[in-house]
Amino acid sequence: MIKTILFDLDGTLLPMDQEQFVELYFQKLAAKMAYAFDSRQLIRSIWAATEAMIKDQGPERNERVFWKKMEEMYGESILEYVPVFERFYEQEFQEIQKVCPANPESQKIVEALKKKYRLMLATNPLFPQIATYSRIRWAGLDPNDFDLVTTYENASACKPSLAYYENILRDFDLKPEECVMVGNDVDEDMVARKLGMRTFLLTDHLINRSNQNIDLFAHGDFQTLLAYLKTFEED
Repeated sequence: MIKTILFDLDGTLLPMDQEQFVELYFQKLAAKMAYAFDSRQLIRSIWAATEAMIKDQGPERNERVFWKKMEEMYGESILEYVPVFERFYEQEFQEIQKVCPANPESQKIVEALKKKYRLMLATNPLFPQIATYSRIRWAGLDPNDFDLVTTYENASACKPSLAYYENILRDFDLKPEECVMVGNDVDEDMVARKLGMRTFLLTDHLINRSNQNIDLFAHGDFQTLLAYLKTFEED
């Protein structure tokens, strides 16, 4: 019996061309910080700090891992700019919504499924809460739709590490066989099945870096997902 559904966000509930999003994100962040930082160096540094989060397995929170790496490159003075980064997410970051148009189907499926299942937003926790909650709202959803939203403040591992999923299972006392992970990224989301979770690959904005055969996974659009979940109700 399925009790919990974990949704990815970017490219799943929120339509997104990842390359376009990343390009615009760095363009706006570099412009915001140009008064104090060389743009190219800043972008390289953020990529390095992001990579540090992805490689880290805990126990430190991702937020601490990110800023510790930034401190290595810029010294402790970088922490003086944390409020500026926060204002960026409150202001300029919101302009990126224009390349992430909401899909009404996302709203419909969340509204329908939250009546039957416990929902969690298992988005890769590389961003602070303010940026993640913003993207949830861009999708026409509410953070309160989910019992958990992973962010860099509350997570201590990242996708595709199994530790990311193990932490969710442990913290919420979930049985993997009672969970379905829904996402658009073959490598980051479908890996959850190694722990015994069911998985569903949403193909509208498919990411398949390793060129795996997607027929290995239940896959399709939101309507196919609903049909897939119904098969468990019939068991």
